[in-house]
Amino acid sequence: MELQLVEVYVPKHHYETVKEKLLSFDHQSIWVSNESEERKLLRILVDTNDVEEILNHLEEVSNVIEGFETMLIPVRAYFSKDTVNNPEEEAQENERERAKLLRASRHELITAAEKNSHISMNYSLLILLSAIVATVGFIKDSEAVVIGAMVIAPMIGPVIAAAFSSVLGDYKLLGKSAVTSLYGIGIIVIISVLFGYLFEAGMEADQYLSRTEVKVSDLFLGVAAGAAGALAFLKRLSGNLVGVMVAVALLPPTVALGMSLGDGMLSYAYGAFLLVTLNIMSIMLAAVIIFSLSGIRPVRWEEVQRANVSRSLSIVFVIVIISVLILVILFGHNMAWDIGSTVK
Repeated sequence: MELQLVEVYVPKHHYETVKEKLLSFDHQSIWVSNESEERKLLRILVDTNDVEEILNHLEEVSNVIEGFETMLIPVRAYFSKDTVNNPEEEAQENERERAKLLRASRHELITAAEKNSHISMNYSLLILLSAIVATVGFIKDSEAVVIGAMVIAPMIGPVIAAAFSSVLGDYKLLGKSAVTSLYGIGIIVIISVLFGYLFEAGMEADQYLSRTEVKVSDLFLGVAAGAAGALAFLKRLSGNLVGVMVAVALLPPTVALGMSLGDGMLSYAYGAFLLVTLNIMSIMLAAVIIFSLSGIRPVRWEEVQRANVSRSLSIVFVIVIISVLILVILFGHNMAWDIGSTVK
């Protein structure tokens, strides 16, 4: 059983009401202490699956009454006489895990999404280094070097954050996540343009050529990457391994796009651009669907209405873009290839 500790600082004149309500939720234990003359501290130990319901209630109370502060703390281990060797409780827990798509609370996920939407020095440096390593891997036609670049590329965070914020209807967070994603892609394109301009080697390598051709089957790679990234995000798992899968769909074709532009090969740049766009839209579509199925919803009525509209619009928008891309791939790619070759 996974447990978390909810700590609530409550104004004393609201203490009895809050405690009575918290006791109505499923919980393992509850403790009370006096923090000051004005406030008391309530600590309630609950199953991870029950955390969101409690936090939603406390969020509603905090929006109306001043003086409430709430913290959520992960519990690494907990046991008592009642919890040791309790096969009935373990069986109930296993049944509950099979019955639903497990995830962290909405509040934890919002915090994680906000963190992933920021442009930081670490993010910039890792994007820069991964772009250099991947471009060198293309020039040397080394699959191992390209894989190494995908390991360090932090491309999963902002893309998944954008999908998550669109489900909640948080347009401010959606904008920040989109800007961060474009910022990362822009760095990769600039680095690879410089390398493509300075080095002709690698332009005939398999690592490069395979990322300048787009097929409808590439759609499934993006969908799988987006679904895996969304599931890892929901459970707050380490994004390193899943991040590699997302980077597979985004980093190499973006490098191929930049190298093609740097060398003036417009037909190859067009193919790489289609591949990058298709993969981004596929990842977004899968992530939005997974987040919708997980049951993530705001609390306040106006936010719920906005989230319902935003979620539907996101799915429709992404499906339309993907449909257009598939039509271009099926019917327009050869024409663009011929035009690009003539320009070259």
